[in-house]
Amino acid sequence: MRAIEYDRFGSYDVLELRERRLPVPTEGQVLVRMSVAGVNPLDETVRSGKLAPALHKPLPIRPGGFGVGRVEEPGASGLAAGDRVVLSGGRYGVSTDGSWADYIAVDAAHLVPIPDGVDDETAAALTTGAGYLTAYLALNELAGFRGGRSVLAPGVGGAVGQGGVEVARVLGASQAITTATTTEKAELGRAAGYEVIDLTHESLREGVARLTDGKGVDVVLDGVGGSVTGEALGSLAVGGTLVSIGYAAGVRAEINVTDLIWKNAHIHGFRFALFTPEQVNAANTALLDLVSQGELHPKVAQVLPLEKASEAQRLLAECGPFGRILLAL
Repeated sequence: MRAIEYDRFGSYDVLELRERRLPVPTEGQVLVRMSVAGVNPLDETVRSGKLAPALHKPLPIRPGGFGVGRVEEPGASGLAAGDRVVLSGGRYGVSTDGSWADYIAVDAAHLVPIPDGVDDETAAALTTGAGYLTAYLALNELAGFRGGRSVLAPGVGGAVGQGGVEVARVLGASQAITTATTTEKAELGRAAGYEVIDLTHESLREGVARLTDGKGVDVVLDGVGGSVTGEALGSLAVGGTLVSIGYAAGVRAEINVTDLIWKNAHIHGFRFALFTPEQVNAANTALLDLVSQGELHPKVAQVLPLEKASEAQRLLAECGPFGRILLAL
């Protein structure tokens, strides 16, 4: 079978297309023939050597933590050969071989069936980057979200930005707001039905104040980090909650402590380790059902063949696409 691997850290050119034997599932695993794999910022972090060695498997590494395929050998999973499934949880592409291959051996607990009304690319776009899943768990389990509250999910092109506004609306948010760093992205977001603050025309705080009549937002899903975190914290309503999810813009943030004090603000850190595999699978199942009902609309920016994996990583890292980058197998 074909697989993308690298045996040294570096730039995109360390990724190689290789011929490998089919993986042999161990007890409790399922052999899945992949059809679509997702490209995620974590793949870039690991490949460039920025993840601590204790947090990833020894070289060589086969990337890919997300994807969709069909069951080839179900074992004792209760699934049937030919069932379409999506990867749900696990540390594939980091702690064990990932989805950038024709076949992958997956723990049965990390697979969720795909409804008939959801195509492979849409299912892959829903789960790649885990933005929708993150938003669903953060709002329901961490932020104490209730219908009628307002949500800010900065970064209109990113997984958390897109997933955050869509999930918030489905859960009954009064407002679901995101941001764009270019007017082009702002226009794409508005065309998709999002409420977007164009940061080339106003600051995040100014935009939130304008859209909420000065009240601020009840919940922030911060998948950006860096300078955005301080701005987002200052945009909270009194008693609001900020969930810190990612740090695409940097790991250091400067905050005004009066935003914590006078707003009685709450801050939570988000990690998938906070949730059981059952919670993750239940959330992904609910999200797939919402897609099949036409309530969620995951965006696909581009689909490239497996052999273009290095170009796919470059597009994600350097071009800031509006939607997910996928690999077709």
